[in-house]
Amino acid sequence: MKNELKIGYIVADEDEYAPLRELTVSLSAKRADFYKREGHIFSFEKDGKKITVHSVLCGIGMVNAAAAATFLALENCDIIINSGLSGGISGVKRGELTIGTKYIEHDFDLTPLGYKPCQKPLQNYVYSGDENLIEAFSKIYPELKKGVAVSGDSFIASEEKKNFFKNEYQAMSCDMESAAVAYVCQQAQIPFAAIRRISDDAGDDATRNYTEMNNLREEVLVKLFVSALPKLFDFPKFWK
Repeated sequence: MKNELKIGYIVADEDEYAPLRELTVSLSAKRADFYKREGHIFSFEKDGKKITVHSVLCGIGMVNAAAAATFLALENCDIIINSGLSGGISGVKRGELTIGTKYIEHDFDLTPLGYKPCQKPLQNYVYSGDENLIEAFSKIYPELKKGVAVSGDSFIASEEKKNFFKNEYQAMSCDMESAAVAYVCQQAQIPFAAIRRISDDAGDDATRNYTEMNNLREEVLVKLFVSALPKLFDFPKFWK
């Protein structure tokens, strides 16, 4: 049985990371940047066990997210979590909390060469969330909606694209980071989950709705993540 669990925490947007920065004093966090990207390390202890978290403000987009995930993998994190705001595709409403079961890069396209949308030659292109993390966070927060998340380097504000994601991938939500992190975690064999909040419906009003919620710098996701961490001491599967 191990006595320390190292968790990497990736947040893309400044306004989404700001509430965590504000908690760093109460968490006795120390600054630990990833190159020019802001980061912090803080920990919790209980009964001789320790949970250490390395958070990173990675910047928006797939490349930034994959770079941060690779850095955290090289830091020997046992688990990597991503959080942020997402567009709702199907089965979710604005303000609801989600956890991904599958992750797909929606803007990877070799269809002119005869491949299916998002298909990558000779490799898996649908990345799975970790079952133990999904089970644990769903027990801690039963209100979490579970489903497929699609990601790409574009903000989705189109009914046409929204319907395509719904019909082609049975997608629950869309974002700009989670599938990139999921890919790195798959390659590094690190358990991964993305816990995200729906900010808009990815349709024609998405830009206004997302901006309204993002500018509020809401603490919901950060508080959900931080308050869940001590509860992971009670899940034996993470301490084998």
